[in-house]
Amino acid sequence: MNLLSILQTINELLAAGISITAFSLLLYALSFNLKDKVARSFAFILGCVVVVFVGESVAGVVSSPTWIEIWYQIQWVGIIMLPAAYVHMSDAILATTGRPSRGRRTKLVKVTFLISLVFLIMIPFYVLVGPLVIEGVVAPHLERTNLTWVFSAFYILSMIWAWINFQRAYHRTVTRSGRRRMGYLIGGALAPALGSFPYLLFGSTFAAQHQYVFWLTAVVSNVLVSGLIIIMAYAVAFFGVSWPDRVVKRRLIKWVMRGPVTASTVLALTTVARRAGEPLSFFAPVVMAGTFLLMQYFITMFSPIWERWFLFGEAKKNLALLQNLEERLFTLDDLSQFLESVLAAMCDRLQVTKAFAASLDSIGMDFLVSVGGQVDFNEDELTNRIMDASFRKDQIGNYSIFLWGKCWIIPLFNARKPEELLGLVGVEVPVEILDDDQREAFQILIQRAQQALEDRNFQQQVFSSIEDLTPQMNRIQRLRAAARYDGTSVLTATTGEISLDEDTLTEWVKDALSDYWGGPDLLESPLLQLEVVQNSLDEHDGISVKAVRAILKDAIEKIRPEGTRRFTLDWVLYNILDMKFLKGQKVRDVAKRLAMSEANLYRKQKVAIEVVAKTILEMEKQARENVKDSSESG
Repeated sequence: MNLLSILQTINELLAAGISITAFSLLLYALSFNLKDKVARSFAFILGCVVVVFVGESVAGVVSSPTWIEIWYQIQWVGIIMLPAAYVHMSDAILATTGRPSRGRRTKLVKVTFLISLVFLIMIPFYVLVGPLVIEGVVAPHLERTNLTWVFSAFYILSMIWAWINFQRAYHRTVTRSGRRRMGYLIGGALAPALGSFPYLLFGSTFAAQHQYVFWLTAVVSNVLVSGLIIIMAYAVAFFGVSWPDRVVKRRLIKWVMRGPVTASTVLALTTVARRAGEPLSFFAPVVMAGTFLLMQYFITMFSPIWERWFLFGEAKKNLALLQNLEERLFTLDDLSQFLESVLAAMCDRLQVTKAFAASLDSIGMDFLVSVGGQVDFNEDELTNRIMDASFRKDQIGNYSIFLWGKCWIIPLFNARKPEELLGLVGVEVPVEILDDDQREAFQILIQRAQQALEDRNFQQQVFSSIEDLTPQMNRIQRLRAAARYDGTSVLTATTGEISLDEDTLTEWVKDALSDYWGGPDLLESPLLQLEVVQNSLDEHDGISVKAVRAILKDAIEKIRPEGTRRFTLDWVLYNILDMKFLKGQKVRDVAKRLAMSEANLYRKQKVAIEVVAKTILEMEKQARENVKDSSESG
């Protein structure tokens, strides 16, 4: 294989790698921040890049001239739509920095798309580009026509306009991090714009005369495109999301490593193995599978190291602590397994067959673990008697004990708060009197159970604090993310200035009701920003989640018909909201109780949520008017 063939092979692999990278980043944009206008426009650019380089890659491996021509025409679909995509993205970025279109830019964007569609229609008729040229050229390409010059001028002018908007957005960005990422975006945007243009239409003669220069330039160009497109994706990944920077970086790097890097490496090594001839071509499937597994192995093994050193920064100790907490979280299943082991050890040391442990809270019994069969007792009666146990003289070491039927009951209190009852341990009364070793072992096992309940109780308190703090942290993160490019208008906006429309509020209410009893859609609900919610914080001890839950319940109660509750048509909306969301009943049970199909229930549910949203909108308007009146009177 000579140098020219090597350069051609490398160029083919790079073109395939670019299409893989662009497609992977397109999926990333569609998965995480598609709600943002900048991300949507970037996804459109990536779609064009995918079409361009997939067309080039496939055309390079097919042998039929007819199919080569078809795939180059498909490639031109992406080339034609790129100018409009860039103009659209530049307009979106400029709007993000606080310079929205007053109508003129929007019209120009639409005109650009319209012109691109006109050029697109011309492809099958050989008007924009002609038939395939194969003879006497360094690489096949479509023939140039007179209209190709017009399109080239349109391409160049559109890109110049887009870069003027990019520069305006860059100068409007005031924060250091925002300006740095805007620079990344502008620099990365060069790649698809310059790397996708079909230069062979105008330089085929030069390329034929200087083949080594042409293929070397093509290789360098594709290397730059593959790198710069990732930089561009990195900059766009921060638009429309409120995650901390480290989260965006970690998620994007893992996505790139597990997606395009792995796929491109597998493709490259497999292609080399197949083209190397015997005996390596025989092992191409082994090379493919082995490369994929090794890439996943190295990514998994080394990602914690580079995350710790390159992403966490000064806060890496706290973040490492949170990661360790996630790995060592003491769940209810873990607690049940541990208590079951403790109870089994009790039965073994005391030579009995039954033992049980229970966790208690202010309501009553939380859960029960038993060994040796089910334990039957009256929960309320036992709970009432437990509190008297601390005054009894019967003890095992430092633990009070009393007889309950055929069982010993040992109440377990919190060592940090002796008045707080955590739960109890019960064990069948031994036939024989315990000796010293048995008493000591029994006391240690009771202590183990107490420590487990204490740890879970403390863990629940920590999680409760985090739950209360999460909405505030989310609000600050959203402000921080939005202020990267338009800091003044975002940071100086008051809660009352949040614009509301009925459709948006309906979506917020739907998400919050779906997690009414706890979940991310309630913890991170935009409803937390409403004035009516902020006003009710004092009534709920400053816990914003409880305030949102209360506002939702008040809105539902406002649509309740007067009189005694019935299951008639005028009550159907309230009954759906109350039974499905407030009481958490299953859809099947609600539909059966209301004598309707599940499909009909969902239709009615949509109407009910819209009514709740309208009610909350009225409550919010009233709250804002009250604030305005009080400020004017003050």
